[in-house]
Amino acid sequence: AAVGGAGAEAAALDWRKCDAVGKILAACPQQCLSLEDYYRQVCPQILDLLHVQDKVSARQFQRVAASTVLSMAREQPQLAERLLLQPLLAPLRRCSEA
Repeated sequence: AAVGGAGAEAAALDWRKCDAVGKILAACPQQCLSLEDYYRQVCPQILDLLHVQDKVSARQFQRVAASTVLSMAREQPQLAERLLLQPLLAPLRRCSEA
């Protein structure tokens, strides 16, 4: 048997699926008025995916969120920093300032 076997293949497939969903979420639909409006609506929802309590679902939601954050940061770094990364890091910043 190959190292990792079927479990590793399933995990890689799961990551690819989550990555595909993340890229879709990061892409602004044509019917949106502006990219910034889209990011304003979607970014809080992406952050909410990091706080899913159901342990069975949490891993996939967190993978989708991580993939979306990476895609948004690559494609629109200024918007992603302001609307996604700053809110994501705000608790850490508050702790480090206290």
